[in-house]
Amino acid sequence: MKKTIIYMSLFTCSFLFTGCGFYSFTGASIPANVKTFQVNRFENNALLVEPGLERDFKLALEDLIQNQTNLNLVTSNGDLVYEGEITDYRISPTTATSENTAAQNRLTISVKIRFYNRKKEDDDLDQSFSFFYDYAANAQLVGSTKTTAHEEIFERITQDIFNATLAKW
Repeated sequence: MKKTIIYMSLFTCSFLFTGCGFYSFTGASIPANVKTFQVNRFENNALLVEPGLERDFKLALEDLIQNQTNLNLVTSNGDLVYEGEITDYRISPTTATSENTAAQNRLTISVKIRFYNRKKEDDDLDQSFSFFYDYAANAQLVGSTKTTAHEEIFERITQDIFNATLAKW
């Protein structure tokens, strides 16, 4: 009787694990034949150019994909290829005070992504992503404020890119 229970338990567990197929805990649905990814250089085509922004964005996207999948980062011939450009880097007032001055400013960053799945071309994507960070109008966008703004915006945009290309959300 004990053997039967053990065998049934093992059978049930093996069925559950094989039923999960190629899904991960992050929601990524990556086919077994996809092993590598590459992130090409992003051009900074925004009117207001922030030096090093394209490098920081590329690294943030690479880190997110490496942390949420078991794909290997390569510099060429990746199964999945990400490329694009930063199309907007803009600071604008969002709310006003009774004296008609800005009470809050908003930094907005927009990125256009081209995604190529060399194993399944139907998954290719050409889409823009954007997010913002609000900060007090009396604060300057320098130092830790700028670092925090970039990190929060990159976290949201890279997760949106991940969801659109790998999680299919």
